[in-house]
Amino acid sequence: MDTSTKIRDRRAAAAWREGQPGIVAFTNGVFDLLHPGHVALLEAARAEGDALVVGVNSDHSVRLLGKGPERPIVPALARARVLAAIAAVDCVVVFDEATPLELIRVLEPDVLVKGGDYTLANTVGADIVSARGGRVKHVTLQDGFSTTAIVERLRGST
Repeated sequence: MDTSTKIRDRRAAAAWREGQPGIVAFTNGVFDLLHPGHVALLEAARAEGDALVVGVNSDHSVRLLGKGPERPIVPALARARVLAAIAAVDCVVVFDEATPLELIRVLEPDVLVKGGDYTLANTVGADIVSARGGRVKHVTLQDGFSTTAIVERLRGST
């Protein structure tokens, strides 16, 4: 099975989305060094719908987030490829903006899923999804897992 076919540009993802008969969930992130916390988030997001779209920050987008000069560690298309191989993920879209707002507008997900470190007030696109009758779900993060912490450990700073 060639899971790389799950990686779509924005236009192809919108066409794919139109063909989905059930509830489509959406989550996004950098997913730089994939770890069990990411997997738990993806599985929880997929449990909220019949299909899951994952927005992935492009390399440019990661730099806009100010995560540090060494980030991303893994290039966007490689991060997208790893995500596409995860069974819980049905579609992966790399976005270049600082936030996934435009991608959320285009894809019109039924459920927007973010980690519990977000609130309704700071979840980008929550207003758009809610206005369309969708819902926003915040899932509990797994303690002890973060890419930033992994990078710091590798540097020997913790």
